[in-house]
Amino acid sequence: MRGERNKKGNDRKRTRFARNREMYVCAALFIALFAGLFGYLSSYVVKNDETLFNNSYNSRQRVLAQENRRGTIYAAGGEALARSVVGPDGEEIREYPYAEMFAHVVGYSQKGRTGIEELENYFLIQSDIPERKKIDNELAGTKNPGNDVYTTLDVGLQQAAYDALGAYQGAIVVTEVRTGRILAMVSKPDFDPNQIAQVWEQVSTDTDNAALVNRVTQGLYPPGSTFKIVTTLAYLRQFAGQWQNYSYQCNGSYSNGESKINCFHGSVHGSVDLGQSFAKSCNSSYANIGMQLDRMGFQDTIDSLLFNAELPIPLAYKKTTVQLTKDSSMDDVIQTSIGQGKTQISPMQLNLITAAIANGGVLMQPVLVDGIKSAEGKLLEENRPVQYRRLMTEQEAMQLGGLMEKVVQEGTGRGLKDQAYTCAGKTGSAEFNDEKLDSHAWFTGFAPVQDPEIAVTVIVERIGSGGDYAVPLARRVFDAYFRGSLAKG
Repeated sequence: MRGERNKKGNDRKRTRFARNREMYVCAALFIALFAGLFGYLSSYVVKNDETLFNNSYNSRQRVLAQENRRGTIYAAGGEALARSVVGPDGEEIREYPYAEMFAHVVGYSQKGRTGIEELENYFLIQSDIPERKKIDNELAGTKNPGNDVYTTLDVGLQQAAYDALGAYQGAIVVTEVRTGRILAMVSKPDFDPNQIAQVWEQVSTDTDNAALVNRVTQGLYPPGSTFKIVTTLAYLRQFAGQWQNYSYQCNGSYSNGESKINCFHGSVHGSVDLGQSFAKSCNSSYANIGMQLDRMGFQDTIDSLLFNAELPIPLAYKKTTVQLTKDSSMDDVIQTSIGQGKTQISPMQLNLITAAIANGGVLMQPVLVDGIKSAEGKLLEENRPVQYRRLMTEQEAMQLGGLMEKVVQEGTGRGLKDQAYTCAGKTGSAEFNDEKLDSHAWFTGFAPVQDPEIAVTVIVERIGSGGDYAVPLARRVFDAYFRGSLAKG
């Protein structure tokens, strides 16, 4: 009897388990899902701590602003580029000692945040002094000093670029090719960040001048003849071992069916090889080169130079584009080959390509900040040179560098010839309207040729040819750099 009762009890338990099995499975599944979700959210918060902190809806920023005084932003030489001071009324004021000169790259922290003020807001608004000193400051009713940001920016070089651009609209960027450090970044029209609150309505609505736009990273322009660097690389890759035999007879224009383009100002270059085509910036020859290229191979080269892709730029930027496919028209191919048509590029991306050529094909990760320190000098973060990606082989970089040197020695960049330093580069005159009367002036290059140190990229809007306008500006920047190097040496 007892055994029979036990058997009936076990049967009832098995029946209840069978009835509840689906519920147990569902419960286990929900527990696993919640555990997975919790793990994902925890991982996301850790990996995106700064992004979440900088979100405008994060109230912790307001709390820290009441407790801490925003840290100082320094140039590479130790000069203060942005600092917090206490005004006569006891209110904290953000001060920018160089006013317009660093407006876009350093940015502002009122009416939103831009530039380095936005990039390093996470550290600037926090204080990493010892806890005992925080307690002392709280008892004394004073704010804690925020962490300080030490940038890669060179005041002397920034001044030279700013003065060179003068009253022109455009942009200049200077990078160190072996490290990726950004040494100078100038965009005009500009504004005074000390007065941003007072002039906000004016500058934020003036779409004609667009003074708030950092043209170095957010300006998109037709690259004009500077894009011949890309077209040349595609030709070197598709005609390896044969490109030395290239020749073309330029009579000032190129026609193919209904498509026709002219050389700049109707120049007739005569018989040219690849080097002369590049040095003299012969549109007709490059239209001929473009028509010889396999389109998908051309697009592969374009994509390898970071077009139509995310860029490794620390500041806000606009993605550059080249719209070329296997179905593109003959006219689209010709226009793309000479950097016209629908092709768009930013000065920063052109500088990255130039720096990679100067660095044997390797692009270094661009950086604006060398390190972060507490107010007492404790190192919190340090940025060391890091390779981002190889954009081309060492041989390709050497070949392009040689062609760019020829531009300075024999071609449109002769304004940089016979300097105390050697230079290689490429000019460009980019037409930007249907009338084909107006053009942006481009130059991008590096120096010295044998052991490159810096890459300089210049654009001057609506002015004329790169050789006439951009090259002299670049020369002033190169001169300032090498004068500074001699002084330091």
